[in-house]
Amino acid sequence: MLKKFKASELLIVAMVIILIFISEYYFVVLKNPNHAIFIGLWPPTIMGLLIFFNMKKQN
Repeated sequence: MLKKFKASELLIVAMVIILIFISEYYFVVLKNPNHAIFIGLWPPTIMGLLIFFNMKKQN
């Protein structure tokens, strides 16, 4: 199943997962919700761009 994905796509997904955990760390451990929200908004944006570029490539 992982052979369908390129190495760059897997790297981006791993980066998104790491960003989610960093956001949770800021929120739960450091009690800094503003930084957590700022960092937490990046993963959906990055995933949206990944989907957009993959759709662009197919057309």
